[in-house]
Amino acid sequence: EVFVTLEEVSTGVEKKMKISRKVYSEDGSVRNEEKVLKIQVKPGWKSGTKITFAKEGDQVPGKIAADIAFIIRDKPHKLFSRDGANLKYTYKIPLREALCGSVLHIPTLDNRKIGLDCTGEIIKPNTVKRLQGYGLPLSKEPSKRGDIVVNFEILFPDSLTKSSKDILFD
Repeated sequence: EVFVTLEEVSTGVEKKMKISRKVYSEDGSVRNEEKVLKIQVKPGWKSGTKITFAKEGDQVPGKIAADIAFIIRDKPHKLFSRDGANLKYTYKIPLREALCGSVLHIPTLDNRKIGLDCTGEIIKPNTVKRLQGYGLPLSKEPSKRGDIVVNFEILFPDSLTKSSKDILFD
């Protein structure tokens, strides 16, 4: 398995994998051979993509050398989870902002912040917003990108002052 970050999937990357294989000679002797294989991870490749290097495995006289296969896997990310070409992000929003509205600053994979205008609306726990075109590239069309799908976790206060309760009660 070859682990790649979401940033690497976003831009593409070359991964080098060191392999060692056994080469058996006609006289029965065995030698170990080391080799570095280069994997060109293309932008947008999905977890589970299989890359096969033909005849790079162990060699036995009179037989075709085995193939070596690597499978691409996503490394967990601290902010995003992957859903195809979309990136899922959970925004932790204070109750006041959820009720009164706000302009939210949503992070992207390339370390930018994109403004999401939620002024004048109430954000509920099941509210979902999309930032179109800020997700991962599509593997078949790398010029097009998925979205960042924003879900919300509403942060409730641990306590309220008497005056805050009075205002809410009215």
